[in-house]
Amino acid sequence: MSAHPIYARVTRRETRSPRSVLAITLAVILIVVFVWVGTEIVLALLGQPALLAAPADMFASALGVGDLPGGIVATAGIVVAALGLVLTIAALTQGRRARHVLGTERAATVVDNEVIASALARHASSAGNVDPDNTTVSVSHRRAVVYLTPTSGIPVNRDAVSEAVTQQLASYGLHPTVRARVRISEKAKVGA
Repeated sequence: MSAHPIYARVTRRETRSPRSVLAITLAVILIVVFVWVGTEIVLALLGQPALLAAPADMFASALGVGDLPGGIVATAGIVVAALGLVLTIAALTQGRRARHVLGTERAATVVDNEVIASALARHASSAGNVDPDNTTVSVSHRRAVVYLTPTSGIPVNRDAVSEAVTQQLASYGLHPTVRARVRISEKAKVGA
């Protein structure tokens, strides 16, 4: 990866995912709840019947939580705490896009995982003497898994495929690094 600060900023922006969808969803939920509670308060002040629950009933039921069985209160507390923990972790951690940075000095080069998978599939099928249609590759943040389905009667050399895929990944200089794993199906397909 390039040491130029602008390239570092560009690659960071292109490989990280914002949490705006989560933030917008939570904001909409909170707005709806506050509008509903405000509407209930206004209806109660006007002497109209409540839509779902009157504010006095909501307040009384909140105060009456201590009278409920301990198991229900503890379970509700655990659920609320777990939800709060998940939201806190989501707020503090960075999201990732399905992309990697190629090791180049001349430019900021960001490659989608599907492009890496396609290139690895081509090299794996060639090294394993397998039809390209019988080769599937999935690339995640730190791992590439190559699935090969051999043609019946033609054995596949796992070590040759693994070496070809590992060399190809090393030549890309991906950041973060990706490790390859090769899986060969025990059931073969009849060749065309």
